Amino acid sequence: MTNNQIKQQNKTLILGLGALALVRPLMKITGFIHIFGNEAVGSIAMTILISIAWILIVVKKGVQNPIQVLTLAGVSYAAFAIILSGILSPILDGGLQGPLTNPIGFISVFITNILWGLVLGVIALAIPYQKR
Repeated sequence: MTNNQIKQQNKTLILGLGALALVRPLMKITGFIHIFGNEAVGSIAMTILISIAWILIVVKKGVQNPIQVLTLAGVSYAAFAIILSGILSPILDGGLQGPLTNPIGFISVFITNILWGLVLGVIALAIPYQKR
């Protein structure tokens, strides 16, 4: 596999992992988050499940640099979540709400998810896989 093919594969993986994480806010919006009991427990449980999925996916694929891939997946999730909020909040709440209305909130969404991806990348790197 060429370097360009690896880069393109990683871009697709990064965007796919970011999209996968949208399951949590979508479950919250639809009310399915309550299958875990209450919203707080559901949000934590979904975050843990998504984290496990991200780690398992990059380890199984033998990603060369899981720290970079998962940190960028955190960035892509933050962007997707902000876009989703911008689209759905006017429809569901009658007006724009969320990170797009608050510069500090906007920045904190990115910082939080960058750190989340970074931590998961470090964990994934610590898991041995033969392809690396």
